[in-house]
Amino acid sequence: MDFFGTAADGPTGPPKCSAKACRATAEWVLVWNNPKLHTPDRRKTWLACPDHREQLSQFLSVRGFLKEVVALADFVE
Repeated sequence: MDFFGTAADGPTGPPKCSAKACRATAEWVLVWNNPKLHTPDRRKTWLACPDHREQLSQFLSVRGFLKEVVALADFVE
């Protein structure tokens, strides 16, 4: 099983953006970590569509959580 389900389009279709109320297809993976809660090697992910990539990145960056932004097609767990 891969990160997004059993196939590239998962059981309920393509991966969706993590922004609230957005159902657009995700094109980006935002890799983050909250150092107050997670060990340094732990990585969490949010998915983003092109319209929400910057907004979600800024939200994580301001808090010092954002580690990297990777195109979904290039993301390796």
